[in-house]
Amino acid sequence: MTTSSEDVLLQVPQVRYKKGDGTLFLMDQRLIWMVENRDTVAVSHPYADIKSQKISPEGKVKVQLQVVLHNGVSSTFHFTNRNGLQAQLADRDKVKEMLQTLLPKFKRKVDRELEEKNKLLSSNPALLQLYKDLVMTEVVSSEEFWAQHASQYTQKQKQQPQDIGVSGAFLADIKPQTDGCNGLKYNITPDIIECIFKTYPAVKKKYVENVPAKLSESQFWTKFFQSHYFHRDRKYAESKDLFTECGKIDDQEMKRDIQTGVDDPLVNITEFEDKTLDEGYGVANEKMNVITGTVSQAMIKRFNQHSIMVLKATKKMSEAAEAEAKNAPKQNGSVGDLEKPEEGHVAKKKRIQSKITYDDLDAAGSSTGVSGPSLTLSKVERYLHGPMPDTNIEQLNPNETSAVLRSVVHETKQWQVRHSSSSLVSPAAAVGALGELSPGGALMRGFQEQSLAQLVPSDIENEVRNLYLALCELLSHFWKCFPPNTPNLEQKAVKMHEALHRYHTAKLKPFEDKLIRELSPLSHHLTKHLNQLLNAAYQKFSNWQKIKNR
Repeated sequence: MTTSSEDVLLQVPQVRYKKGDGTLFLMDQRLIWMVENRDTVAVSHPYADIKSQKISPEGKVKVQLQVVLHNGVSSTFHFTNRNGLQAQLADRDKVKEMLQTLLPKFKRKVDRELEEKNKLLSSNPALLQLYKDLVMTEVVSSEEFWAQHASQYTQKQKQQPQDIGVSGAFLADIKPQTDGCNGLKYNITPDIIECIFKTYPAVKKKYVENVPAKLSESQFWTKFFQSHYFHRDRKYAESKDLFTECGKIDDQEMKRDIQTGVDDPLVNITEFEDKTLDEGYGVANEKMNVITGTVSQAMIKRFNQHSIMVLKATKKMSEAAEAEAKNAPKQNGSVGDLEKPEEGHVAKKKRIQSKITYDDLDAAGSSTGVSGPSLTLSKVERYLHGPMPDTNIEQLNPNETSAVLRSVVHETKQWQVRHSSSSLVSPAAAVGALGELSPGGALMRGFQEQSLAQLVPSDIENEVRNLYLALCELLSHFWKCFPPNTPNLEQKAVKMHEALHRYHTAKLKPFEDKLIRELSPLSHHLTKHLNQLLNAAYQKFSNWQKIKNR
């Protein structure tokens, strides 16, 4: 039944739900569906519980609308207006548009902190398993878990993420695909959009001005890829579109960069032709008359400008570096160099000297006071050249060489008669000894061929591993409390001791009972070390309590 205080915003008859015909109502607080000729509400979804809505694609026989709730449950309504397909689509569109208006008003505000925790748990399987072992078994509370045991993960999440650099070929990676109707389809990702915004701030400015006030996001990027700004390497007549101003701004930026120059005195970005000889060698600068405005020049200009923008986007200068750049002398190719040409020559000489001079090979380096250990060589030639044929080596005379050769031949002849066959072990005795020393033999009766790791099933092994992870996490915080020389450490030691007892009761004891039922011979061996760790912690806490109560 509906309450008298509810207002009906929209009523749509002939709507089917789970093979039952009825009427769909959009109230002021919820969406309801009532069975035909009955006054009973069969479906009721408050707007605050609805996460999203979906509609059936065009061309499908059934005209449907589906509402998806936050808990994952969905309800599908089938519009069956008897007046035909157009009437069914009109009914569905009315409901869709009304929901688009109502849902944002009742949208549930999901706890941002809870959302971050869920994301953290889903991205870290080890932390999720630790959460199941400690929080879901009530060994520790949720607040203690996030404050103590998950602090290292939350600190990593709070760290500033590393800024991704801009690839020089990110525009070339946007490969259009044909849509089958003489059109092109561009698939761009958020990373590519971020690269475009970093490289071309003018485009970002246009995006902020037009989306979503004047254009949708898809319409904006369609105009971008259709614009002369994107295809400005081609020769075209002056035209007006959304991005015409962006091209002018980029030209101004490039002109400013050329006037500013670069710090390296060996680089002159204003020169576009190669020279085999430098200035001052009798070679005059010859300017070639080139027809301006060609397609190739426009393409080269765009490549240069794109490279400059990519470098500027990836280079972040600190305030100190900016201050040094302002106070630095004028760079090569600027007006300051024309006023004081000797400064440019001095800087260039220093730059060349730094390229051809190595500090560790400089003879004048000893004058700086930096002295290394001296190398003492007995034979300098062997150090510089290695062993040489003309070096003095110890030589054997021919008589000694022949004596050594005769002794080797004699030893070789005596090798077969050195050991008689009677002194070797007979094959039968060797096989018998091997059988007695093999597993199951007379001398190996207490030997087990299978090791403990081979006898333990994989699921039991995983449980043991999880038990170790949870216990080691608790013990690490327990032992950090000693010596408890502050009230906070004393309080934490008591809490961690209680948590260890809860762990022993909730996790370790049920696991030992399970082992007794399934793997009785191995039950003691698998949990022996875990009990030793717990007993050591219990003993430490007991000794501390005795000393404290004295």
